[in-house]
Amino acid sequence: MTQTRQTSFKVTGMSCAACANRIEKALNKLDGVQTAHVNLALEKATVEYDPQQVDLSRLEARLEQLGYAIVKEKVEFEVDGMSCAACANRIEKTLNKMAGVFQANVNFALERAAVAYNPAEVTPEEMIKRIDQLGFKLSLKEDRAGLDQAQDRETGRQFRKFVWAAVFSLPLLWTMVSHFEWAAFIWVPDVLLNPWVQWALATPVQFVSGWQFYKGAYKALRNKSANMDVLVALGTSAAYFYSLYLSIDWLRTGAHHVDLYYETAAIIITLILLGKYFEAKAKGRTSQAIKKLMGLKPKTALVIRNGQEIEIPVDEVVVGDIILVKPGQKIPVDGEVIAGRSAVDESMLTGESIPVDKEAGDEVIGATINKNGTLKIKATKVGKDTALAQIVRVVEEAQGSKAPIQRMVDKVSGIFVPIVVIFAFLTFLFWYLILTPGQLGSALIPTISILVIACPCALGLATPTSIMAGSGRSAEHGILFKGGEHLEKTQAITTVVLDKTGTVTKGEPEMTDVLVNPDAGLSEEELLRLVGSAEKPSEHPLAQALVQGIMDRNIKLTHPKAFEAVPGHGITAEVDQHQVLVGTRRLMAKHNIDVSPALGQLEQLEQEGKTAMLVAVDGTYAGIVAVADRVKETSREAVARMKAMGLEVLMITGDNERTARAIARQVGIDHVLAEVLPEGKADEVKKLQQQGKKVAMVGDGINDAPALAVADIGMAIGTGTDIAMETADIALMRGDLNSVVDALLMSRKTMRNIKQNLFWAFCYNTAAIPVAAAGLLQPWIAGAAMAFSSVSVVLNALRLQRVKL
Repeated sequence: MTQTRQTSFKVTGMSCAACANRIEKALNKLDGVQTAHVNLALEKATVEYDPQQVDLSRLEARLEQLGYAIVKEKVEFEVDGMSCAACANRIEKTLNKMAGVFQANVNFALERAAVAYNPAEVTPEEMIKRIDQLGFKLSLKEDRAGLDQAQDRETGRQFRKFVWAAVFSLPLLWTMVSHFEWAAFIWVPDVLLNPWVQWALATPVQFVSGWQFYKGAYKALRNKSANMDVLVALGTSAAYFYSLYLSIDWLRTGAHHVDLYYETAAIIITLILLGKYFEAKAKGRTSQAIKKLMGLKPKTALVIRNGQEIEIPVDEVVVGDIILVKPGQKIPVDGEVIAGRSAVDESMLTGESIPVDKEAGDEVIGATINKNGTLKIKATKVGKDTALAQIVRVVEEAQGSKAPIQRMVDKVSGIFVPIVVIFAFLTFLFWYLILTPGQLGSALIPTISILVIACPCALGLATPTSIMAGSGRSAEHGILFKGGEHLEKTQAITTVVLDKTGTVTKGEPEMTDVLVNPDAGLSEEELLRLVGSAEKPSEHPLAQALVQGIMDRNIKLTHPKAFEAVPGHGITAEVDQHQVLVGTRRLMAKHNIDVSPALGQLEQLEQEGKTAMLVAVDGTYAGIVAVADRVKETSREAVARMKAMGLEVLMITGDNERTARAIARQVGIDHVLAEVLPEGKADEVKKLQQQGKKVAMVGDGINDAPALAVADIGMAIGTGTDIAMETADIALMRGDLNSVVDALLMSRKTMRNIKQNLFWAFCYNTAAIPVAAAGLLQPWIAGAAMAFSSVSVVLNALRLQRVKL
């Protein structure tokens, strides 16, 4: 079966939601394309496809047919090791076969290679490594321009276009303002009233600054669709060419005063360009979260190679390298501490303000800051595998994905422009034939106003800009939404189910009690030796706590000859020819072991919130060992916040009822689902859903994976070193339940922001069109309102970047 591949790339030429919708439809129709999503605000397309049926070149060709283009990065290499043209041909073919490479050209004479590529799929470093495998060496000729630079260039272009248009439009604005009664006192030079002077001023604006609208309109119409460019081009062209007709007629008749509309066309274009400039500038700010995350990455690393300390670029660090990190320095990559002790500030990734103590054996995350000691670290994850790289990828994917509400908006936007054109034409006929028979100028004013005011730009930007800002702000607080749909669904949650171990509690249990049955004929030390040896192969946190607690007492353990873990019940093992059982009442009952003498002690320990395990040796009850898992300091506060939000909070655990309820009481949870096996957690979530509840499951992403997948929203809570928990919809990098509350709040705030944007965008268009049709809205005012409606939507979305959690 063929593996599908996913790619993302920047798209230029889109002017409104209709453009994004058209690209999405066209890509989805291509053979081999599974899904395609286009984000107008990010100017980004995300495509999942079968590489055997379609490739990047085919996707690019289809976009070019539609009149759009993919933003490609270009890089030049110097090539070393070529001896003939065959070498150049081989390198060229290899580069062209790499995923993400659009085109590679290798020049043997100049010993250079030029590559156009998609930075979302491949990097220059990966190209260098691939060609190194062939026996040749590539070295960067010059640094590549980043996407941020492309955004800056686009903002600069829009500004220059606006300035050019403003220079020629200001004299026309002067004449227009003087026509109002309240401004009749303003003196205007006679030369500015000359139709041909006005034509000379308006023409550069119409066909130089405004050329982008004609170009976009042509591409849209050629592909049998309509977008914002069509509306602007139609409206301004009607005003411009009707004025040109009147100017020619003025030469023939010599009329003293002619009602011209050059200023209308020029000022509309100027104001829309100003709006485009502000929009481009504001959209650049929506990706600040990504920029901040990328800025965390250190540039160099101090690596110990061949006994020497050498400083190298962080991209050249490989797995297994030994890295020296001095106080105050950033940890360059993910790794394991092999020597030294220090406190590490992980707040930039996890949001946890208190530094975490690290020593040999502990894991560290790249981009965190070593505070006070020198650490020697062994690199375990580098490049795209580091926690920071995964975080960036998750945030980018979330910002590029579509929320369900956006799909509804896309459908509306797709039919909105054609309907507006038809309505504008009917309005023109109504004015020209009925209201003001034969007066073309009077009929043009409301028609132009409708065409300009009705642009669905604000509608197309309403959702993606909020998703971008909301998911970016969440990432800064260690909350990673894995898609816009999850960001939308989270706000509807009514019930939160919390796993106990590692979620409500710290997940670091300690052995607390040892009770020996005097009739078993075993000493406490002998009982602990048998229990510790039996539990030694187990990976369960409770087993590890027992083993550690027993070893801390300097009791020597052996390896069991036989071992079996019984999920949810305990373990059975053979230690030094003794049959040992450690676990629950069910395990003892299954092996017909009478534990009635222990029940009183067992209940007492469980009421204290401890997990008590029964021990049997050779078929006889031998004693009880108990462990306690400490509740996290913030759990009670977080549960209280959830209740204050009107949420129902439940705790689910495999522990017995008494222990579970003791823990629940400590944190204020009223509903407990106890003695639930790992596979039963998903069933319990389904039962809640069958009651009509929207359920969020919060767990550690390991034993809770089935429940995380079944829940309406799965939240994996952890430290951030394992954020690729595929079954979860949201990764919470802090081991703190307050992150759950923050995720719910951020979702609610983002959806509220989206609804505000959509409300005003819909109301703006539906209310303004009838006003324009009635002739109560001047075209230049319509142009200004349309331009700034998009800006206002983006600025409203940007408020999410200042949300305090």
